[in-house]
Amino acid sequence: MLVILIFSVVIHEVAHGLAALSQGDKTAEYEGRLTLNPIKHMDLYGSVIVPLICYLLPGNLMFGWAKPVPYNPYNLRNGRWSEVFVAVAGPLSNILIALLASVVVRTVGSGLPAATVAILATIVAINLVLAVFNLVPLPPLDGSKIFMGIFPETYSKVRGWYDQYGLLATFIFIFFIWQFFTPVIAFLYRLFLGV
Repeated sequence: MLVILIFSVVIHEVAHGLAALSQGDKTAEYEGRLTLNPIKHMDLYGSVIVPLICYLLPGNLMFGWAKPVPYNPYNLRNGRWSEVFVAVAGPLSNILIALLASVVVRTVGSGLPAATVAILATIVAINLVLAVFNLVPLPPLDGSKIFMGIFPETYSKVRGWYDQYGLLATFIFIFFIWQFFTPVIAFLYRLFLGV
């Protein structure tokens, strides 16, 4: 599961960088972050310490993050719409990974070993969790950048609140509210895999 999570997060981050590159910003390319090498994306706390603590604690909470791929919004061609495109690219990459794995399971899964099907199903589950989680409109998640780009007037009214309480709200969401998203993940999982 950890290997699947790491590579899914790496692809997520590279997708942000490639989207920024397609919109005219080469920051991620200059910093060598358009690579699938996980070492380039590792964050000491988010990729090692926090997941290790989660693993050692009772329960099933697995949490972590990679270093965000940098981009310069001033280099993007289409202003806020390019920022929305860059933000959407990460969760979209996870949805596409889940879709590809589910297509394999649905088309040739009956001829594959049970262990391979279990790995593919885990790929679907992890990537759906990453996509849904990152679409939540709380900073620093991608959903907040999408929300800010689509509703700039609304965002300007809540920006002070976001700046002051956004990170705290995100931690409250992770530890107390995220569990209520389980039915959404389960529905999408069944939809993708047809089970």
